[in-house]
Amino acid sequence: MASPQSIFDFTVKDAQGNDVDLSIHKGKVVLIVNVASKCGMTNSNYTELNHLYEKYRDQGLEILAFPCNQFGEEEPGSNDQILDFVCTRFKSKFPIFDKIEVNGEDAAPLFKYLKLGKWGIFGDDIQWNFAKFLVDKKGLPVDRYYPTTSPLTIERDIIKLLGIS
Repeated sequence: MASPQSIFDFTVKDAQGNDVDLSIHKGKVVLIVNVASKCGMTNSNYTELNHLYEKYRDQGLEILAFPCNQFGEEEPGSNDQILDFVCTRFKSKFPIFDKIEVNGEDAAPLFKYLKLGKWGIFGDDIQWNFAKFLVDKKGLPVDRYYPTTSPLTIERDIIKLLGIS
């Protein structure tokens, strides 16, 4: 495969194991997050991500959640257990994908691509659960936020990319 030019060049697996071509999100602003069920930041992040999704999905926001067990083994469950937790406890409606790795040799190609930008203070590695990548309507990463960044503080950046005044 040639070097990816945007996130739209990737196909990923959803939590049920189905292929999802990310080009289905062309023209949308996409927030990509590595998530975990047993992290101290789980409640606040899922609550705020749900709020953003409910508020802006009809205006072109998509949130893509990628479970990852690389940080403190805080996402130990199977895809079915993760889906049940997220959908039952948080009533999340945004897509949940196959559990992946975000750092190291086995990092998912999508996350390798997202980390190519000039981000962070620890090189390109993701520091913990709930790192967030904001992607514009052309599929290009425009910003990266630390795991401790509240999703609601990203709202103004989302509004700008959506073109909402």
